[in-house]
Amino acid sequence: MAQITRSWLSSLKRISQQNGSVQKTCALRASSAFIAGEPEGPTVKTDVPGPKSKQLLNELSVIQQAGSVQLFADYERSLGNYLVDVDGNVLLDVYTQISSMPLGYNHPDLLQLLNDPYNVKTIVNRPALGVFPGADWPKKLKNILLQVAPPELNHVTTMMCGSCSNENAYKSIFIWYQQKQRGSSTDFSREEIESCVVNQPPGSPSLSLMSFYGAFHGRTLGALSTTHSKYIHKIDIPAFDWPVASFPQYRYPLEENRRENDAEDKRCLAEVEDLFAQFSKKGKPVAGIVVEPIQAEGGDNEASPHFFQELQRIAK
Repeated sequence: MAQITRSWLSSLKRISQQNGSVQKTCALRASSAFIAGEPEGPTVKTDVPGPKSKQLLNELSVIQQAGSVQLFADYERSLGNYLVDVDGNVLLDVYTQISSMPLGYNHPDLLQLLNDPYNVKTIVNRPALGVFPGADWPKKLKNILLQVAPPELNHVTTMMCGSCSNENAYKSIFIWYQQKQRGSSTDFSREEIESCVVNQPPGSPSLSLMSFYGAFHGRTLGALSTTHSKYIHKIDIPAFDWPVASFPQYRYPLEENRRENDAEDKRCLAEVEDLFAQFSKKGKPVAGIVVEPIQAEGGDNEASPHFFQELQRIAK
């Protein structure tokens, strides 16, 4: 991950003020750290994991499953783009806590926000936002999240993590689908009420979600049924019988392989339509489609705008 410099950011601001005209003053000086005191580069003093990390791993393994642990971090010393481990190794971090640290470690502006007693009380009191939100919650949603929302998306549901966000979206899809089937009626039958608590239809309807080979949507049970990237995520865990379609695999450069890639789009879209028909006949109609704009864990796979537009058409 390249360092982002203050001089570069200020230059970008000047470009914007000049209506997009590029000025000679726009220069990237990689030696200037984005956060004061950020290391100039990585420094590796020991094997990774080092002796201290190995010792801590042995201690942790006694009390919890720790097979995925790579090293132990020193978060006091980590700064900006660099993660420091307990053995003193300074590592350029492109993992960024599963892409959740866009501003890097110990960013002074974020630390300053956490010095605000009001923000500390918000964290300490752990408000159940669906039941007892704070008085400023509507204002925060409007002034923060909705300010960066895509056009025409004017509703916000906040969740704790990516997997639970997907789980909530899946439930919303199924509720929406069933409401469409019922029409204007909002009353549940006695049979629906009694059957759903024992996981039986009609209260627990036999529906499905379509996902794609190579996808990763999370590791909770529903999200895992739409994840198809690595076996280690899924082995020994029951999954829903839901359709899985092929995601386009293009040839590059795109300009030189337009005909082949158009044919790949058509093949994948035909597979989607066929799976819709198959699962409808099985009594598990497809209520929705979950798809990544770019598959990351699946191998940096990007589909064309045409593919997504046709996918939307099929879904409608």
